[in-house]
Order: sequence, then C-alpha cells, then structure tokens
Amino acid sequence: MGRLDLAPIDYSILLTYTLFVLGIGWILKEKTKTSDDFFHSGHGVPAWIAGLAFLSANLGAQEVMGMAASGAKYGIMTSHFYWVGAVPAMLFVGVFMMPFYYGSKARSVPEYLLLRFDEKTRGLNALSFAAMTIFSSGVSLYALGLLLSALLGWNFDASVLVAALIVLVYIFFGGLTSAIYNEVLQFFLIVAGFLPLVIAGLQDVGGWGGLVERLNGVAVKQGFAAGTYTQLWRHTGDPSQNPMGIEWIGLAMGLGFVLSFGYWCTDFLVVQRAMAAESMDAARRTPLIAALPKMVFPFLVIVPGLIAIALTLGGDAAFKLPAKPDGTLNYDMTIPMMLAHYFPPGLLGLGLTALMASFMSGMAGNVTAFNTVFTYDIYGAYIRPNASDSHYLKVGRLTTVAGIGASVLAAYAAVRFNNIMDLLQLVFAFVNAPLFATFLLGMFWKRATGHGAFCGLLLGTISAALHHALTLPAHSVPGLKGGWLGIVTRYPSEMAQNFWTAIWAFSVCFAATLLISLITRPRPDEELRGLVYSLTDKPKAEGRGWRPEVVAAGILAAVGAVNLYFW
Repeated sequence: MGRLDLAPIDYSILLTYTLFVLGIGWILKEKTKTSDDFFHSGHGVPAWIAGLAFLSANLGAQEVMGMAASGAKYGIMTSHFYWVGAVPAMLFVGVFMMPFYYGSKARSVPEYLLLRFDEKTRGLNALSFAAMTIFSSGVSLYALGLLLSALLGWNFDASVLVAALIVLVYIFFGGLTSAIYNEVLQFFLIVAGFLPLVIAGLQDVGGWGGLVERLNGVAVKQGFAAGTYTQLWRHTGDPSQNPMGIEWIGLAMGLGFVLSFGYWCTDFLVVQRAMAAESMDAARRTPLIAALPKMVFPFLVIVPGLIAIALTLGGDAAFKLPAKPDGTLNYDMTIPMMLAHYFPPGLLGLGLTALMASFMSGMAGNVTAFNTVFTYDIYGAYIRPNASDSHYLKVGRLTTVAGIGASVLAAYAAVRFNNIMDLLQLVFAFVNAPLFATFLLGMFWKRATGHGAFCGLLLGTISAALHHALTLPAHSVPGLKGGWLGIVTRYPSEMAQNFWTAIWAFSVCFAATLLISLITRPRPDEELRGLVYSLTDKPKAEGRGWRPEVVAAGILAAVGAVNLYFW
C-alpha cells in the first residue's frame, strides 16, 4: 500500500487528538498523588464511565483492525467473537464474579488468587499475566506502527517508537484515570469515524442484499457453499465447510466457553475498569453497561471487512487488499485501505484518528494492567514488601517505562502473522484458558485447594504449549505458529488451532485442579467467606436501581435473537 495523500485538515485532526490525550495525562498528574490514584483511580469512577472503559479496554488493535481483518478472512463468523465469545461472559462477570473481586478488596486478579488459594498460585498467574499484557500491548503497537508507516511514509521502526512515546507520556503522568478517560473518548471517536465508513461501503456494494450476493460469489470461488460468508452456524458441521476451519463444538467450547469466559472473567485488563468503580453496585453494572454497545459493534468493525473481501475477490478493480511477500492477502490493512478508498479529506482524518485512538488506548490498557500487577504482585510481594506508598507510586511509573520498552520488542513478533487476532487468541489460549478453570473451581467449589490450583495452572499452560508444539495451521511452516516439536495434526486455520489449544489448556487445568484438590487439605470455611459463592452473602442492589440479573437476562435474550436471525 502506498502513502495516503492526507490534506492539512486531516493532519490537524490527528494533531489535535494527540495533544488532547497528552493534555489529559498532564492535567491528571496533579490528581495522581497516591498509588491508589495511579493504579485504581481512587475507586471513584461512575458506573457509566467505567462501563464504557470496560468495553473500550477491549477496543484496541485487536477489536478494530483485527476484527475487520478477521471479517475479511473468515466472514460473518467473526461475529461469534461478540455474540458467543463476549456478551454472555460479560453478563456472567457482572452478575456473579464482581462481588468476589470488589468485595474482597483485592487490588488485582492475582491478589484475589492469593486470598482464595495461596502465594504460589498468585505468583504464577502474575508472571503469566504480565507476559500476556506485554504481548497484547505489542500487538497494538505493531498495528499503530503499521498504520503510521503506511500513512506517513515513515519506516516501521520510527513509527513504533513515536507511538510508544505518546502512550508512555500520558500513562506516566495520569495512570489508570488517564487511560480510562481516553478510552471513553476513544469509544465515541470509533463510532463517529466508522459509522460513515460502513454506510459508504454498503452504498457502494448495493446495500446488505448486494453485499450478500457478492459474498456468495466469493464463497463459491473459495470452494465453499453460497452463504458461508454471511451465515453464522449453518456451515459449522464440518471444519472444511467454512473459512475459519472450525466445527460447532470447537467454536462453542473453545471460543464461547473457554476463551470468552477466560478473558472477560479473569483478565485484569478489563476487570480493573470495573474495580475502579465507585461502589459494589456500580462495579456489577459496569460489564452490563458495556454489553449493550458490544452487541452492535460487529456492524461497525466486521462489516468493513466483509465489504473489503467482497470487492477484492469479487472482481472490483477499484479496490484490492495488498498481498504480503508470501503471496497471502494482508488482511491487517483492511481498515486503512477502506478509509483511503471511501473517505474524503476531513472525514479521512476523523477515521484515522479513531484508528489511532483504538491502538493507543489498547496499548495503554495493557500497560496500566501490567504496571499494577508487576508493582503489587511481583515487586511488592517478592522484591520489596511493606514499602511506603510513595515508593510504590514511583515503581509504578518506572514499570510503565519498562512495560512500554518490552511492548516495542513484542511488536516485532506480530509481523509474522497476517491477522493480529490470530496471534492474540493464541496468547489468550495459553494464559486465560487455564486460569478460567482455576477461577471456576475456586469461586464455586470450596474444596479447591492452593496446591490443586497451582498444579492445575502449571499443567494447563504446559498442555497448551505441547498442543501448540505438535500442531500447525495449514500452509504454515514450523516455528512461531506451532509445530516446533513435530506435526501430529494440521488445522485448517490459525483460529481453529487457537480454539483447540484453549480447550486442551482448560480441560487439563480443570482435571488436575480437581484431582489434586481431592487429595490435599482444603482451607476452613471461615477463611473463605467472601471468596467462594456458597459462603458469600448475595449482593443486593443499592437504592432503587435496576437489578443486574434482570438486565442480564434481557441482554442474553437479545443476543440469542441475533444468533437466530443470522443462523
């Protein structure tokens, strides 16, 4: 892709946004006096802001650039990441899990594991989560560097360094509060920047009906049945029947259960936003508020990918996705190409600003989660316990610098993938999938022990590594994508491999935790009150507000209706 021809107004919009986010960090510097301010926003964030931040923390490169890329690569089946792989888990964490997180007064997910299990379980999760946030942050940084190099003609290295510096400045000064308010701004920017793109693209292809007709031709040309790119479930009876290369049980278990609940229920990146809320009631409402816009986001970020592949493979000479050196389509360039194709000056600047916001916000979210977990659960637990609050605040800021530096290195691993969502789901399969099994047993089975949890987590992660080491996606060579110990199974796609890696990790962790807990001594009930469901008083809504259980049931019914409509 060549350099985009930006008008002065486009540069003005980009510059205004950059100065604005830096200004937020600078202003909040005066209000960030303690470690609680820096890491938890002083637990004073209103529910609606926390809800939008809860959603926007997942609106980084993987959501905007990655979901559009997956839409082009896999079709409307990418919507499973929302209607099966997100909303049900978001409702679950709000109704069932936030009372444990918020009520226990834990400062992080690893610290909850310390309270529920023991020190070694907390330490193992802290290390694995820290590594995951660095990889995720690196993916966001890679995507932004790719975008800047394409738009401005900069080389990739310079683009990555400049993007990292911008994020470093506003997180260094404003901490989590700076990240949260920039995430809220990012949410509105994405809606304003991408809605016109969807409208323009649909008008170009003849509306939804015209898009379906074009995609039917693309499906047939790719060797699939007509409708494969626009139907959710009808072609999941066999992996060979859909471009994602996955059957319904792998989709439902790998994505809908293990990866989905593993991410939304245990990933401190999103949980941290709810824990920053001003009360228990607000913390429970936070994921429910986020679930409503999450339901409609496929229409903003996946439809552009559907339009792009329909134009590229549908015989339209005016639009073509570029190819990578190995000849495969570079799906990651879907959104930049679509913006350049449809947007005039001014609107192009708004769309590019929305992209920049998503990348920097995604990176900032991971860095704020990383600095919290490292400071409290690694440094404060093992290196310098019982230090002063000012010392931990200083360490948190220095950890931010280190996290940004490590993210720069991780950005180069993403270069090997033609769809960044594939890489992210692989990372989640290693970390979140076994962790969810630990939480499921720990929160709902009081007999689970610390020895069982630690061994289960360790064996679950090892099983993920072994599965990855012995399997490989089609048309890939052994290495970063797997097969580095040999090839026992080849999957039709990277995503299919990820789903089954997650299933293996969860299953091994669950079984190991269960068996080892049965032969080791559990903690007495009085030590588990507030940490296990059966030993915790059920939360009651404060005041006359709406009940989370009722709202969650209504949203779940709406999600079911959407799945049936696109069946």
